[in-house]
Amino acid sequence: MVDFGRHVEVSTTIGTHTQPSSEHLGSLAWSFLASVADTPASNKVTGLSGEVMLTSNAAVLPKNQLGREVAFCSSFIASKRAAASTLLSSLVKLGSCDPQIALILLRMCGGFTKLVHVARSTPPSLALDELHAFDEQSSVADKARLLSVSSPHASAWLSVVPSPGLGLSLDPNEHQMAIKWWLGLNTSPGSPPCALCPEHPLDPLGHHAVTCKRGGDAISRHNKLRDVVLQTCHRACISAKAEAGSGLGHELRNTRPADILASNWLCGKPAAFDLTVVSPLNPTFISEAGRTAGSAAVAAELRKHFANDAKCSELGWTCIPLVAESYGAWGSEAVQAFSRLASYLATRTNSPKSKVVCSLYGPLNLTLVRANARALLLRCGCSLQEGDISSS
Repeated sequence: MVDFGRHVEVSTTIGTHTQPSSEHLGSLAWSFLASVADTPASNKVTGLSGEVMLTSNAAVLPKNQLGREVAFCSSFIASKRAAASTLLSSLVKLGSCDPQIALILLRMCGGFTKLVHVARSTPPSLALDELHAFDEQSSVADKARLLSVSSPHASAWLSVVPSPGLGLSLDPNEHQMAIKWWLGLNTSPGSPPCALCPEHPLDPLGHHAVTCKRGGDAISRHNKLRDVVLQTCHRACISAKAEAGSGLGHELRNTRPADILASNWLCGKPAAFDLTVVSPLNPTFISEAGRTAGSAAVAAELRKHFANDAKCSELGWTCIPLVAESYGAWGSEAVQAFSRLASYLATRTNSPKSKVVCSLYGPLNLTLVRANARALLLRCGCSLQEGDISSS
């Protein structure tokens, strides 16, 4: 008879609480409410993988059993990997006809809690081979996408309260396309040619659509993001103007070293914000982007510094690239700039900085995702509910 009113610690190599020690580095301790009552001081119970010794205040599992049994753990992870592969393959097929149901099933049947269960029930060192095998099933492009969408603030657009009056909403077609693109579902079944440049076929992950130079979509996206940053600067009472460089000499005017020039940014020195959007699926970046999150943004920041540092130094400006990956991950310099901007705005509005940071990234990334969704729809030959790409 088991009395659950007493506390018993089960020392084993699996469980829910990490218990590092010099003797058993990386071992795990599993604690739960239970004890053995009305039983001898010592007893044996057959477990999943051997005998468990029960005493009046503890259950002791042999070290070579259960958690340490490589074959058992490998088999356990392999079964989970096979089930996950079947689920994801089925969701890809379902997503082409009903992405809403596919998303619900993904969140309910293949979400983070499933991974937590595996991590808590199997020693990590015995699961690495199977987990690596699962990762290897993904393409480099999928890995790059997953690393980008899981970056800090990349998903901020999903938490924005829809407000058409403030330009913070997606129409149904845009929302459906944005979700399919975000999840890596096929955005162009059959790989039809691009509606604006027929010589280029559309790819399933939408890389060509969000980077295509024809139609003015990339310029429109850039300008809308610039305007959101500019409006935020004004709300923070920072003197700023757009497209600084138009009044300079011919050579500098053509390069426009500042999309936004913020006066007195740091130590009285103006900051030249140069905004750009880069895709981690670009062939130039994709190999590294599939291994390291944010690598595409880092490469774009270096490119911007190489192009503009000398010009900005000559003008007495500080060059600050604001680089966004197409999935919403921002470069480190943009994150630092937005943090400073949020501090100014929090002081002015007497609001917590954390709240201001959320209100800053939400509109920015919603603007980015909406522009990408529209570019995808236009190149698939779909009509927009609100008209052309220049609206809203």
